[in-house]
Amino acid sequence: MAAENAQIQEGDIVAVWGCGPVGIFAIASAFMQGAARVIAIDRVPERLDMARNFGAITVDYSEEEVNVLTAIKDLTGGMGPDFCIDAVGLEAHSSELQGFYDKIKTAVMLETDRPSVLRQAIQAVRKGGTVSIPGVYGGLLDKVPFGAAYGKGITMKMGQTNMHNYMRPLLERVEKGQIDPSSIISHRLTLDQAPEMYKVWRDKRESVTKIVIDPWAERAA
Repeated sequence: MAAENAQIQEGDIVAVWGCGPVGIFAIASAFMQGAARVIAIDRVPERLDMARNFGAITVDYSEEEVNVLTAIKDLTGGMGPDFCIDAVGLEAHSSELQGFYDKIKTAVMLETDRPSVLRQAIQAVRKGGTVSIPGVYGGLLDKVPFGAAYGKGITMKMGQTNMHNYMRPLLERVEKGQIDPSSIISHRLTLDQAPEMYKVWRDKRESVTKIVIDPWAERAA
């Protein structure tokens, strides 16, 4: 849905923020729809590795010398991507000043969401481009550069994914070998292991990327 909302065409350049499961499959979908290049932005090494395995050019925003907007401009000849996909949403992290600003604002309940990725996507996309937002937002956002969105005449599309529309065509692509969802799974566990695994996921330990819980595994064994 994120890639369809972007209306990607053959030869387009796409930037995807967030290389978790949603972002990884947004990258795969962008390529399936004809994107010439996909730029993936994240800070977690194993997620960046997955993005590269799916064919993306990666930007690690945790590196001290990296400015995301400058890096994207350099990779697009100063034009900006045709389409930007925010696959992060309200819990975005940022090492820039805006990241500290959002932490303070959310801590004192003057803002509910941390929209640093949305800000960057709006600023990065080319004039007349599209920002697609599969990442979840739930409340009040501050300092969103709406003037830039208006001035560049961009299109924004977003919303909860209607899985009933996408399940059958995606399963058909899996059956044809066009995409392998199991490739992102890093951990398989039983139900009694779940509480500890939540901590692993939260702290990004053990190179975790996607967890599958099988409540019947232990009983079957």
